[in-house]
Amino acid sequence: MSPRIFGLDAQTLFDTGITLIAMLFLFILLSYLLFNPARKLIQKRKDFIQGQLNEAAGAKQEALGMKSEYSEKLAKVEDESAVLLAEARKKAQVKESEIVAEANEEARRIVTRAEKEVALEKDKVRDEMKQEMVQVAALMAGKFVAESMDEATQEKLIDETLKEMGDDTWQN
Repeated sequence: MSPRIFGLDAQTLFDTGITLIAMLFLFILLSYLLFNPARKLIQKRKDFIQGQLNEAAGAKQEALGMKSEYSEKLAKVEDESAVLLAEARKKAQVKESEIVAEANEEARRIVTRAEKEVALEKDKVRDEMKQEMVQVAALMAGKFVAESMDEATQEKLIDETLKEMGDDTWQN
C-alpha cells in the first residue's frame, strides 16, 4: 500500500493535467466551432422574433389609427347624412308649399272663371227675361188696344201675364 491518497502519482497528475488542457482546448474549439454559430443562430432568431413583434406592434398602432380615422369618418358621414336629410326635408317642404300654392291659385282661377260664367249666364237670362217682358208688354199693349177694356179686364190680363211668367221672375 502506498501512503498516498487516491493513489496520485506524478504520471496520474500529468495525465490529469493533459486531459484538463485537452478538455479546455476542446471546449474552446467547440465553443468557436459550435457554440458561436449556435449563438449567432439564436441571436438571428431573437432579432427575427423581435422584428416580428415590432412589426406586429406597428401594425397594431396602424390599425388603431385606422380605426380612429374610420370612427371619425363614420361620425362625419353620419353628420353629413343628417344634414342631407334635413336639406331634403326642407326642399320637400318648400316643394310641398309651392304645390299647395299652385293648387290654391288654380282653384282660385277656377272659382273666378266659374263666377264669371255664372255672372254672364245671369246677364244672359236677364236679357232674355227683359226681351220676354218687352214681348209680354207689347202683347198686353196690343190686347189693350184691341179691346177697349175696362179696369177689371186690365187687372185680369195683368194677373194672367204674371201667372204665365211666374212669381220667381219678379223676385230675382
